[in-house]
Amino acid sequence: MKQALLVIDVQRGLFEPAPHEGEAVIERINRLADRARDAGVPVVYIQHETRQGALAHGSAGWQLAEGLQARETDHLVRKTTPDSFLRTDLAEKLSAWGVEQVVICGYACEFCVDTTTRRAAALGYPVILVADAHTTHDKPHMSGEQIRAHHNATLPNISSFGVKISAVPADDVVW
Repeated sequence: MKQALLVIDVQRGLFEPAPHEGEAVIERINRLADRARDAGVPVVYIQHETRQGALAHGSAGWQLAEGLQARETDHLVRKTTPDSFLRTDLAEKLSAWGVEQVVICGYACEFCVDTTTRRAAALGYPVILVADAHTTHDKPHMSGEQIRAHHNATLPNISSFGVKISAVPADDVVW
C-alpha cells in the first residue's frame, strides 16, 4: 500500500517553549522521515500560517522547528486551518503520488493532528497515527501527555469512516 508521511505544524513558533516531549518527538519524526525516504515514501511538512503574528508566513516562528531535518526532496504544504486538506493542495499531491494510506505525526494532538486524521479517514485514507510522535502543550484541564494518550486511545475507535485508524509507536511503523 503506497504511503505518505505527514508532519504537521512542527514549527518554531509552536515548539518554543517545547511541548510535551518536544525534543524526543522531533527525534522520532527525523528517524521516521529518514526511513520513509529510504523506502521511497513521500515526506510532507505541513506548516500552519496566519496573516500576522508568530506564525505569519515567512516569519521566524513559521519556520520548521530547530532540529527538524527536512530535505530538499521533501514537500511543503501551507495551511490556515487545523485541517491539512482544507484549501490546500495536499489531496492533489497524495492522489498524484498514488497514496493509499497516510502516516500522521506532529503538533497539536487535539487540533491539527486530530482534525487531519479525521479528514484523511473521511477521504478514504487509512491512517497510522504515530503514537509517540505527536504532541501538544499542557492545558489547564489536562497535561500534554494525557492529551496525547487520549487521542491515541480514541481516534482508533472511530470506525464510521470505513477505513482503519491505528495508533502505532514510531519504531513500529512499517514502510
